[in-house]
Amino acid sequence: MVSTAYVPEAGDIVFLNFDPQVGREQAKRRPALVLTDLRYNRASGLAVVCPLTSKRKPYPFALPVTVDGVEGAVLVDQLKSMDWTGRRATFHSKITPALFKKVRQYVAVLLSLREA
Repeated sequence: MVSTAYVPEAGDIVFLNFDPQVGREQAKRRPALVLTDLRYNRASGLAVVCPLTSKRKPYPFALPVTVDGVEGAVLVDQLKSMDWTGRRATFHSKITPALFKKVRQYVAVLLSLREA
């Protein structure tokens, strides 16, 4: 079991290090939306996240968002499992339940899943 003061939970926006990156992946320390729940994240030391960008992108899986007054997008098609302890995740803010539901719907479409 991983032990730390802060454990990310679903709906959190965290800052973490995306380096090293390859090709068109997001890089550097940046915000990301946590998709997996607290119990999984605590037990595994991993979290499935979607990076955020401050640029609005005309891609079908770049969901437009405004966080703390900054317009940008959740890059749903770049979701990845990350070691949140090793990448030094820090809490930034929380998104609304309505926005989190919309992100989950995008993920379901991307992965051809049925929304529960």
